[in-house]
Amino acid sequence: MEVGFLEFKDIKQIIRENAPEGKIVKIDLEGPKIVLYTNDLLFFIEHNEEVRNLATILKKRIVIRAVPVDLMEPEKAKKVVEEIIPKEANISGVYFDPNFEEIHIEAEKLGLVIGKQGTTLDEITKKTNWNPKLLRKPPLESETIRGIRKVLYESSGERQKILRAVGRKIYRKPDAECDWIRITPLGGAREVGRSCFLLQTPESNILVDCGINTAASGTDRFPDFRAAKLEIERLDAVVISHAHLDHVGFLPYLYKYGYSGPVYCTEPTRDLMTLLQLDAVEIGEREDRELPYSSKEIQNMVKHTIPLEYEEVADITPDMRVTLYDAGHILGSSVVHLHIGEGLHNIVYTGDIKFGDTRLLEAANYEFPRVETLIMESTYGGRYDIQPHRRDAERILIHTIQETVKNKGKVLVPVFSVGRSQEVMMVLENYYRYGELEVPVFLDGMIWEATAIHTSYPEYLKRHIRHRIFNGYNPFLAETFERVKAKERQSIIESKEGCVILATSGMMTGGPSLEYFKNFAEDPKNTLAFVGYQSEGTLGRRIQNGISELPIEKDGRTTALKINMQVKTIDGFSGHADRRQLLGYCKKIYPKPKRALIVHGEEKKALNLASTLNEMFGFDASAPQNLDTIRLV
Repeated sequence: MEVGFLEFKDIKQIIRENAPEGKIVKIDLEGPKIVLYTNDLLFFIEHNEEVRNLATILKKRIVIRAVPVDLMEPEKAKKVVEEIIPKEANISGVYFDPNFEEIHIEAEKLGLVIGKQGTTLDEITKKTNWNPKLLRKPPLESETIRGIRKVLYESSGERQKILRAVGRKIYRKPDAECDWIRITPLGGAREVGRSCFLLQTPESNILVDCGINTAASGTDRFPDFRAAKLEIERLDAVVISHAHLDHVGFLPYLYKYGYSGPVYCTEPTRDLMTLLQLDAVEIGEREDRELPYSSKEIQNMVKHTIPLEYEEVADITPDMRVTLYDAGHILGSSVVHLHIGEGLHNIVYTGDIKFGDTRLLEAANYEFPRVETLIMESTYGGRYDIQPHRRDAERILIHTIQETVKNKGKVLVPVFSVGRSQEVMMVLENYYRYGELEVPVFLDGMIWEATAIHTSYPEYLKRHIRHRIFNGYNPFLAETFERVKAKERQSIIESKEGCVILATSGMMTGGPSLEYFKNFAEDPKNTLAFVGYQSEGTLGRRIQNGISELPIEKDGRTTALKINMQVKTIDGFSGHADRRQLLGYCKKIYPKPKRALIVHGEEKKALNLASTLNEMFGFDASAPQNLDTIRLV
């Protein structure tokens, strides 16, 4: 039975016709999910094929709950949980959410909780009628995760109202037929930064990403909503590809100026973008570059976020559904697949992708149900943007560290707190484990907190890292890594011993990397090693290009800082696909798109890649400018 976009009344009719008679007493909506209440939960546990059958017919995710009167009292249910779950799982908390009828079980070793084929969870539900929800306690304490869980728990009733309102907007009768589709870049076209794309049909308005340009100032820093005449309160949804600020840094602004709709992304993306946005607010206040929102709007964003798993299909408007796939860029990053209309058009938006070998993540997904238009990044899409093989880059980095430390120097590696930090950590841990690197590695800035979030989601990491974590050895906790607090920074700077320092910000626009650099720059024994992309206009790019001195403020006056330290750019560690990988992705993507829009790259690179895709694959490829509206259908 082929089922397309449905109204709520149609959904209820299909359920009544296909569900076991008398077993469903109430049907409700929570975002894209269908919630069924029953007075015989045991029946559906023992006959789970009934739920699967309904989900297959509706092509929707279905949640089964007991009628509230059948729930066991929380105190008694807690005792049941403690009796069933092995003590070795190290439960750190059991919390009850009566609105969603969930028992939140926080434990260190979730594998012991789940049991064989989920039987432990079924046993809890059978005895209590509550649905267990497992929460991994991070091996490293995370203030971000703790804060998010607190917000979600305390706003449970409010969130349920939000989700029900979202569900009714999704499964409503369309006001207009979907007979045209258009997309407008509001930022991120022929530039790197402030990625934001407005996708419209006669019925729907959604944003895909909503970032800022951290290296720009003035109006070029933010997406241009004015020129698009975008009424924020009329947006239906926002889909976020990943957590970097150039894709999410402007998102809380929407909630300050009238948006009250959902944000769709993976769970790790929700946590990481919250971390980065809160830090951006704090830095903006400190450096007099304030963002037009506060932590209040970030908290509101968290309440409205609807996490999706990879390959979970979710309706987001009456004529659009979204599926997220692994993008291989950072933890939880997604390639966004959008199905629009009744088979009318399919878009694949890559966000930022990596299509090659890394220590941390699997390569980007390239197989989809249908693709007519590909929207692809071009950060390294220029004619000569070929990076070395990863293992060669690793050897260069290790050799650089060994030579610098042998001369009693220090190696400063400016990194993004999310992505490159953890990738480089995995490289250093590997060489440390095999005895080829015996030097302290200091982690400064938000790296430790971001790494704590990584340890909470091992299922999103590369298979062999996931396997090691589940088997009791967490590579992020290797002895060689030492967390640095601000008050400890000076002692590292003054030390005569060699070391490695991973410090944010990655483009040296501020943060601890800049402080270390000012203290290390004049000593030729030290090395500055760039392992990530440096945008035009940033200090990192200027140093890469060979400036010999830098004006700095010292003791109330401006002085010239001589740059005598070694400066190395070690390509191959980027979380972005290089030109060879981008072409490889276009060769492998299935099915082949007819059109390609090239974005997220400097103008020459985007134009060149578009021309190459046209010649090599016959794509109708172009590199639009910001505010160009392209009709797709």
